[in-house]
Amino acid sequence: MSDKFDVVVIGSGPAGYVAAIRAAQLGLKTACVEKWQNSEGKGVNGGTCLNVGCIPSKALLDSSYKYHEAKDDFKVHGISTKGIEIDVPSMIQRKDNIVKQLTGGISALFKANGVTSVFGTGKLLANRKVEVTGHDGKTKTLEADNVILASGSKPIDIPVAKIDNDVIVDSTGALEFDAVPKRLGVIGAGVIGLELGSVWNRLGSDVVVLEAMDKFLSIMDQQIAKETQKILTKQGLDIRLSCRVTGSEVKGKEVTVTFTDKDGKEQKETFDKLIVCVGRRPYTEGLLAEDSGVNLDERGFIYVNDLCATGAPGVWAVGDVVRGPMLAHKGSEEGVMVAERIAGQKTVMNYDVVPNVIYTHPEVASVGRTEEQIKADGEPYNVGTFPFAASGRAMAANETGGLVKIIAHADTDRILGAHIVGPSAADLVQQVAIAMEFGSSAEDLGLMVFGHPTLSEAVHEAALAVHGHAIHVANKKKR
Repeated sequence: MSDKFDVVVIGSGPAGYVAAIRAAQLGLKTACVEKWQNSEGKGVNGGTCLNVGCIPSKALLDSSYKYHEAKDDFKVHGISTKGIEIDVPSMIQRKDNIVKQLTGGISALFKANGVTSVFGTGKLLANRKVEVTGHDGKTKTLEADNVILASGSKPIDIPVAKIDNDVIVDSTGALEFDAVPKRLGVIGAGVIGLELGSVWNRLGSDVVVLEAMDKFLSIMDQQIAKETQKILTKQGLDIRLSCRVTGSEVKGKEVTVTFTDKDGKEQKETFDKLIVCVGRRPYTEGLLAEDSGVNLDERGFIYVNDLCATGAPGVWAVGDVVRGPMLAHKGSEEGVMVAERIAGQKTVMNYDVVPNVIYTHPEVASVGRTEEQIKADGEPYNVGTFPFAASGRAMAANETGGLVKIIAHADTDRILGAHIVGPSAADLVQQVAIAMEFGSSAEDLGLMVFGHPTLSEAVHEAALAVHGHAIHVANKKKR
């Protein structure tokens, strides 16, 4: 194997493996370096997302929801069930099988596209050289005309609740429980905390979510956030805002968490398991030699421009390790952009139209700006909403919680944002994202023909409601 490449990618998560495949498709000799090892000690591609993130969590979310549906929701359809049980080890095994299949799929894609897969820990040296330390401790150096850094992120640790991978776990450990904990604590009411809390709540855990912020889902449109909180609370999640954890003590197989509540009073709760998910930080330990020429910003992210180029010639960075939301699809598209620019194309990425999804049930999804952001920017706007309770298709599916909200500029009618909590929100918001990418107005969406009966009609009606033209719900009178 020649150690000289056109492109060397460090990291094979969604940003890295996509960048490597696209670069190879463009005729560039490409290698991808990955340090991850599976439980058998073998190198495996996919990074956090495929191994311990997006994919395994969705497997558990779907399994747990099917259990909940069979146990509690089938009767509304006239289906009687008795003796419904959950086999947690089998559920975990199914999750592991899916991970194995998909990570193996990346290896097959690398082979099909001619990407050289290198397992070991990559380190960027000066002049676009990459030192790879294999799992056996041996090192070798790869030379490249271009290097793409895609090292991803890792969970943030907090000293007041140190991970012991037994009673106190991070998001990775929460995917490996061998039984349903009776009492489950979750520190952090963000995307990961709500998803993992939902999994075990459906399976029977009493779940308490402790959030330091005084607003629920502060980054989301607050009308949608409030509706989401109401729905999740009704499902059984005990969400406590303005609660700052000050300590934890493990005794045997229990942990007692100390925190101050919204009134500043000290409180204590005891749990069988505690999940710490207060966010993620860029992973750069050992990634950069001092003379690599790559700089970090004040938050520890690799500094890049709008095209993901670092300060070092021929060195790029994509995904969780750079500015912007830590989303797999954002990283993947950055990887495509960089590969194509290396090949001489003029590709750019539209960061204004990146969907964001929380995979609770119902799902929560958004694209564009929130009403709060638009208001802060001083732009005139109109809002249209449509509840799923008025959707015939949602009613037939017994999925009537939530609503669609579309915000458009008051003068141009161009869509500025869409925010949804409800059934298939992730797929519905993508319809609006496509419209926004083409500069559509709310009127454009309102003039389109949507199939009936479908959940998509909720998007259509919300677009019509922007101008008070909704058909299947009473329109709000303008003040």
